[in-house]
Amino acid sequence: MVKLRLKRCGRKQRGEGRDLRKVGFYDPIKNQTYLNVPAILYFLEKGAQPTGTVQDILKKAEVFKELCSNQAKFN
Repeated sequence: MVKLRLKRCGRKQRGEGRDLRKVGFYDPIKNQTYLNVPAILYFLEKGAQPTGTVQDILKKAEVFKELCSNQAKFN
């Protein structure tokens, strides 16, 4: 299963898995977020599961509304 995760900034690198594609970052210290929405939507449509924190960030950015509207166009 592919997990959708954002790169964390502001901390030393830990043993995280290799990136398939960079879809954004989140800096909790500066409270900055960058999301590559087309890439995120692509992975969500293919069945990737966001982690809990990423899911909360995507809800605040209303990415799931875009996902629903994209699915409605194809059906």
